[in-house]
This record gives sequence, C-alpha cells and structure tokens, in this order.
Amino acid sequence: MYVAIAAFAGLIIGSFLNVVIAREPKGESILGRSHCPGCGAQIRVRDNIPVLSWLLLRGRCRDCGEPISKQYPLVELLTAILYALIVAVHGDDTTQLVLDLVLVTFLVPITFIDLDVQRIPNVLTASAAVLGLILGTALDPGGEVERLIAGAAAAAFLGLPALINPKGMGLGDAKLTGVMGLYLGAAVAPAILIGLVTGVVVGIGVVAMRGMADGRRTRIPFGPFLSFGAVVAMFWGQAIIDWYLDTF
Repeated sequence: MYVAIAAFAGLIIGSFLNVVIAREPKGESILGRSHCPGCGAQIRVRDNIPVLSWLLLRGRCRDCGEPISKQYPLVELLTAILYALIVAVHGDDTTQLVLDLVLVTFLVPITFIDLDVQRIPNVLTASAAVLGLILGTALDPGGEVERLIAGAAAAAFLGLPALINPKGMGLGDAKLTGVMGLYLGAAVAPAILIGLVTGVVVGIGVVAMRGMADGRRTRIPFGPFLSFGAVVAMFWGQAIIDWYLDTF
C-alpha cells in the first residue's frame, strides 16, 4: 500500500518536475498554469493528468495538434518508479527514506536539464544542498558530520580538476557531487565511481560510432551519469563499500 502511494505521489511530483525542466533553462517562473509550447493555450485540468492524459491525447495538444514530447510521461513514470523503489527498500529507515526521496526529486530535473542544455542549474544544486543540511541535521544529527565530510570531499574531487581545466569537467558537476555527499554520506564514493565508469563506457561507444575525431568533439553531459551513480548508491552503496573493505 505504501509503495502504491509512493508511486502515485511520484506521478504527481513528476508532473511538476516537467514544469521545472521546461521552464528553468528559459528563465521562466515555475509558477502558473501549464501551456502548450506551440500555440500557448493553457492546458486544461483533464489534460494534465500524469501519463494518462498524454496517452488519451495521443501525444498531441488538444487545441493545435502540436506534438507533446514523450519526455513528459517518461519523467512522470521515472519519478514514480524511483519513489516506489525507495519506499520499498528504505521504508523502515526514516532518515534514508526522506533523504533519498528528496535527492531523487532534484536529480530528475538536473538530469534532463543537463541532457537538454548541458548545464546544471545553480538554483537546483543550491536548494538541494540547503534542504539536505536541514533534513540531515533534523533527522540524524549524529550522522551529519560524516555527510558534510563526504560532500566536501566529493565536491573537491571533481572541483579541483574543473578549476585546473575549465574546458573539461564543469563546476556544475562538482557542485552536484557535493550535494550527493550531503545525502548519501560515504556512499557517494561508489556513486562517483559508477558515474565515471558509465560515462567512460558511453564515451567509448560514441567514439566507436562516430570515429575518433568526431567522437572527441562530441560534448557529453556528465550530470546524468552522476545521477545514475547516485541512484545505484541509494540501494547498493553501503554493500559496495562493505565488499571493498572486506576484499581489500
């Protein structure tokens, strides 16, 4: 029952995250009624039901017939699935449950915005950091020092290379890893490692498909890989750390 409620909440939150994804890069307010990007008509309430309305409208605006991106139901479904998984796995750990849900709520728009405009908005990372500090201190004051250290170390790990070579890693990625540390604690280490490995694998794939010259010129946002690593670490981060310590 709780998992179902979490999934439903994820659909609703995912609908709002679509607004953030669409408007933040344009500098528009996230408040106010949704409207069609083609004709500007306000979206009716019955046409704003997560996933269902998109299916019933066959992915098109009711007024002008302009195609509505598949990204909208994808974001809603992804948020719902992640919410349900977090509640199913961490439902008996209030601190981890709340921190993971909040982190995912920020990771989803960060991922899609970075894919779209190759930029991680400071307003999202700053808001996530402040909220993470407040929630971590309120729910688990004894563990906040570890999370602060993890956040600072993670930000420095990517921040220093970004400062040395601004054309390589962006400072937005460093800020994101710092935020991840505030929520994941020590599990941010495997999260970054997973992000790096998946990023390298995808980079090799791009080079293989486009050739060395074009592949090296292709800009690939790193935020989505870090977000993927963070999600994996939510569920298996501590297990990965324990395995490493036991093995080495």
